[in-house]
Amino acid sequence: MITILKENPLLLLFVVSAFGYLLGSIRIAGTRLGVAAVLFVGLGFGALDPKLQVPKIIILLGLAIFVYTIGLSSGPGFFATFKRRGAKDIIFVLAMLTLSALATVGLHYLFHFRASMSAGMFAGVTTNTPALAGLLDIIQSSDKFDDLGHAAKNAVVGYSLSYPMGVIGVMLAIHTAQKWLGIDYRKEEDLLRKDYAIDSQLVSRTVLITNKDLEDVELRTITKNSDRNILFARIQRGDEVQLSHWDTRLKRNDKIVIVGSYDAVHKMTQYLGEEVERDISYENSSYASLKLFVSNTAVVGQSIASLSLIEQFPALITRVQRGDVELLASSETILELGDRVQLITRQKDVDEVTDLFGNSYESLSHINLMSFGSGMVLGLLMGLVTFQFPGGLSFKLGFAGGPMLVALILGQLRRTGPIIWTLPYSANLTLRQFGLILLLAGIGIRSGHTFLTTLQAGGGSALFVCSLLLSFLTAFFTLWIGYKILRIPFSFLTGMVANQPAILEYAIDQSENKLPTIGFTMILPISMIAKILFVQLLFVLLS
Repeated sequence: MITILKENPLLLLFVVSAFGYLLGSIRIAGTRLGVAAVLFVGLGFGALDPKLQVPKIIILLGLAIFVYTIGLSSGPGFFATFKRRGAKDIIFVLAMLTLSALATVGLHYLFHFRASMSAGMFAGVTTNTPALAGLLDIIQSSDKFDDLGHAAKNAVVGYSLSYPMGVIGVMLAIHTAQKWLGIDYRKEEDLLRKDYAIDSQLVSRTVLITNKDLEDVELRTITKNSDRNILFARIQRGDEVQLSHWDTRLKRNDKIVIVGSYDAVHKMTQYLGEEVERDISYENSSYASLKLFVSNTAVVGQSIASLSLIEQFPALITRVQRGDVELLASSETILELGDRVQLITRQKDVDEVTDLFGNSYESLSHINLMSFGSGMVLGLLMGLVTFQFPGGLSFKLGFAGGPMLVALILGQLRRTGPIIWTLPYSANLTLRQFGLILLLAGIGIRSGHTFLTTLQAGGGSALFVCSLLLSFLTAFFTLWIGYKILRIPFSFLTGMVANQPAILEYAIDQSENKLPTIGFTMILPISMIAKILFVQLLFVLLS
């Protein structure tokens, strides 16, 4: 069997991918490794025989595709962080990463680790695969080593040994900090509920207007003074059904449909009147409810307000489904390829509205190779640029940083004239997973033998201990400083230190709400880029 795998690297690649994905789906001690298990299976196969190898181009291809697709999807969130919260959170995260990097430098000199192994340990402690990819890229472009392959393998060994400790250490830090600080998650949730949509599932309710103080009051006025996570849909007055809009004036005994999070809808129902069991029916009505896929590139990148649907048809979008996430539609919501919008329009306008959005599931399965290829070319060219620093230091963004930086910008732009830079959600996720599997399987197989010899020589115990201390102390101080000094909600902080999905799930289990997800997504883009740069700088400085 080993002989067959040595002679067929493509077969080896997919055997490792299949077994890795299977292992990653198994829960061990309440958590799953996920796709990261492909790396460890690759290490296992690579340890069987040093001649088990896959071509380097496979790894580079996976790396470039992986970071580019992440950048495209993270672009809007990355730039929104600057707009919403300024530089406060970014400076805080950079400061904590700097603390972790300085601790890595100290451990490097204390235990006399190799530069590539120390940098790999930093990437592993932060459980950041793109950072490892960036490290491998800069090692390959370095002129300081006679044996670049050995340095790259040491980096993967450092990453592989420290990765489990990076997960365990952060979980221990969350558990310790929440006990020591006396965190009341329920109280924190109640305080934040007004400003954040904690309930992930949207509900709709038909309400009978009985509040006499709302007679002849415009919905515009009610909207300004109400929960922002509410949308008014159809309104029935007598036997006539219409779409609501800002200028709609309420009358007693009107029936109106409201959509939003459960708590927001419940509060609005109490304010307006009383819930009625029978919804406003579409039977014998001139209106219809539709669920349409956004496949027409003409509306991609446009806000709902810019489409002027009320004036044009009329039509009203109430919800936007993006992947598994259901969003409450607002005038500022930007439509993306692959979104599924739920809307209400007149029966006679159904065909025209359908044509506007496209509603072609088949077309969403196709990738625009012109825009995808052009973006990749720009990213790879950016990665070739050499940046010079005082003291003779220089580095390239390489196959990881170049595509990531370009993709963030293109993801924020969404489109340039007729060119749509973004990908449908399903296509993006498929390409991302494919690229990650190529990357993890490739580097695991190529580094397996070095991993085995390191363990046999007894060099792994120091890395295990150092990784656990590094991850625990960095996460603990981040939680303590963020909560006690910067007054950041603890639920947000647990998401901010959750470098890996397993840690995020643990944080959600502890808080029993989705608030950690907000902290996770808020800081993910900037922390990912910072880790890529930090690990490369660590390698350059320690070499």
